Amino acid sequence: MIKNKMGNQTLTFSRKPVILSAASVVGKKEGEGPLSQWFDTTLEDDTFGEKTWEKSESKMLKTAMTEALRKSGRSKEDIGAMLSGDLLNQLMSSSFMARDMHIPFLGMYGACSTMTESLMLGAVLTDGQYSDNVIIGASSHYCTAERQFRMPLEHGNQRPPCAQWTATAAGAMVLSSSKDKDAKMITDEEGNTKTPSPVCVDCGTIGKVIDAGIKDANQMGAAMAPAAVDTLLNHFSDTGRDIDYYDLILTGDLGYIGKDIAKDLLVDAGLSQKSVDSRYDDCGAMIFIKEQDVHGGGSGCGCSASVFSSYVYKRMQKEELRKVLIISTGALLSTISPFQGESIPGIAHAIALETGQEGH
Repeated sequence: MIKNKMGNQTLTFSRKPVILSAASVVGKKEGEGPLSQWFDTTLEDDTFGEKTWEKSESKMLKTAMTEALRKSGRSKEDIGAMLSGDLLNQLMSSSFMARDMHIPFLGMYGACSTMTESLMLGAVLTDGQYSDNVIIGASSHYCTAERQFRMPLEHGNQRPPCAQWTATAAGAMVLSSSKDKDAKMITDEEGNTKTPSPVCVDCGTIGKVIDAGIKDANQMGAAMAPAAVDTLLNHFSDTGRDIDYYDLILTGDLGYIGKDIAKDLLVDAGLSQKSVDSRYDDCGAMIFIKEQDVHGGGSGCGCSASVFSSYVYKRMQKEELRKVLIISTGALLSTISPFQGESIPGIAHAIALETGQEGH
C-alpha cells in the first residue's frame, strides 16, 4: 500500500506543511484592478527600471521571493530548496533570479499551472523531511509573453475578443515543516488584532493532461477548462469531499470564457448550480475588470501566483476563508506547436489549503 496517497491522483501530507509567508508583486494595470488592496507591491512602470521586459519580469520574481523570505523570518541559509517557474524559454526569469539568490534551485514548468505544481512538490519536500523550509514562486509579464507567444508589442497587432491579458505579476511563498512561533499580529475586518491563523497544505491532486482539441492559441480558457474540471472531479473522487466542503475553489487563469465553460461542465457532471455559483471563481476573472480592456480576462503564471499569495493567503490568515482549493491551470503549447497544426493540451494541479491544521 502506498503511503500518503488517497485514490489515484491525490497526495496527502501528514505533517501539514505550513505556509509561513507570502508576497506578491504586480504591474500597473493589475494594481488598478479590483484586488489592488491585497497586493504587496504595485509597479508604477512595468519596465521596473530595467532595459528589457525579460529583466523586468525576473526582477519582479526576485522581489517577491526576497519579500516572502523577509516576512518568514528565515535566512537564505535556512532554505533547503527553491522551486520556481515562468513562461519564458529555459525558465529565464526564474533561472536568472536563482542566479542572484544562491539557493538550491529546482526549475519548474507547467505553463500557467506552475504555482500549484511548485507548491505541491515543495510540500512533498517538507512533509517528507527532506527540507525544513522551501521557497516557491512563479511569474509572468504581459510584454514577455506577447513577444514569445504572439507578436512583439511594436507590431501593434490587434487582439481578438477572446484573447486573454497575461498578468504582469509574481507571487512567492515560504513553506515550512513547522509554524512560525513569532508571527506578527494582524488586524481583521472588524479592527480586532490577533495572531494570524497558520495556513497549512492539506493535500494535493496531480492533474492529467487533457486535450479538448482546441487549436486556436487565442482560446486559452477553452483549452484549459476541461483539464481543470477533470482535476477537480478526481479530487472529489479521491478525497470523498464535495464542492460544499470548501469555502472557495479557485482556478488559475481560465478567464471569463473558460470560467463559464468550467461552470457548465461541472453542472453537467452533476454538481449543484447553486454551489458552483457560490463556491467557484477564477483568478483570471478576478484580477481585472472587463472595463480594463483585457478582453477574455487575465492569464499567465503570475495571475494565480499573485492572487494566491495575496488575496487567498491573507484572507485565510484572518480566517475569513478556512478551506480553499486552488487549481492553477496551464496550456501546454509551445511557440511553434500551433503553427504545426497541433492542438493545445491542458493541465491543472489542485492544492487544498486549510487554516490551523498543522500536524505538530
